[in-house]
Amino acid sequence: MDTIPIPANTLERFYHVDGEQLERHYKEHLSHYRVWEQREHADKWLLFPENMGTHLSIDETSLSNGELYTILTNKAAKGRKGAVIAIVEGTKAEDVMEVLDRLPESLLDAVEEVTLDMSDSMRKIVRHCFPKASRVIDRFHVQRLAFDALQEMRISHRWDAINEETDAKENAKLEKKDYAPVIFENGDTRKQLLARSRYLLFKSPDKWSESQKLRAKILFKEYPDMKQGYSLTHSLRMIFNKNSIKAGARLSLAKWYNKVADSEFKSFNTIAATVYEHHDEILNFFINRSTNASAESFNAKIKSFRASLRGVVDIKFFLFRLTNIYA
Repeated sequence: MDTIPIPANTLERFYHVDGEQLERHYKEHLSHYRVWEQREHADKWLLFPENMGTHLSIDETSLSNGELYTILTNKAAKGRKGAVIAIVEGTKAEDVMEVLDRLPESLLDAVEEVTLDMSDSMRKIVRHCFPKASRVIDRFHVQRLAFDALQEMRISHRWDAINEETDAKENAKLEKKDYAPVIFENGDTRKQLLARSRYLLFKSPDKWSESQKLRAKILFKEYPDMKQGYSLTHSLRMIFNKNSIKAGARLSLAKWYNKVADSEFKSFNTIAATVYEHHDEILNFFINRSTNASAESFNAKIKSFRASLRGVVDIKFFLFRLTNIYA
């Protein structure tokens, strides 16, 4: 069961205490924050060697005012006590490596697998600090690239539709006529069709509602390139969903590269080149089907923790409270 932090000022109405005074008293006396052994360098780095494991996740998150921190977590802890191994200010590989190099070499060599995103700095960190570990690029980061390319196509068409509608309204006004937009069989105008198609493009066809099926039919009829882009996105998703072994996935991915090349879509060709560059690390997913979901989930917990405290005023004290729960 997760621990839920409670801001001191929320206790005012229930216990008739001065919330601000209680917060100060907790920080200065009750919490032992002032004698915390890592307090001096807490805003720069934190390290918990006792939480090391064999299967780790590494990711970046924003703690305050958009300032990024790199966080290394132990998957075995499942986002609870003992999850946090290291928190380092920034995402610069050299800074993170300097901190992780403080860990005993025996612990670093014992790591078998690390999941990460497609960031070059993260790859450099894992390659240097965990030389014996298998690097697994998160499948959802790969799929997100394709989703973003597809949404980029949709947004481009939507702006064209908005401009066409604006011009048509102006022309009708000049000709002193009433403007009558084209209405499709589902009741959408062209602009509405493109706006309302956003969410169905993220789903598999078998998960579309009846209204989404009709909207997709109209969308793909009006915009054949959207149909082709959706097909590329969906086929990439199916590679991860249906393939169970690395060799089969390698062949499926090679066929997908050919489809992308035939499409001649610039954005998808860029994605294919990026995927090809990280080919082996992406295919490592099919060994244990490991993802970076635990790291993403932990990031969500940090955001929730930050929101419950109404923001971060003292970064060191925030990290003290965070690591008390999760480290």
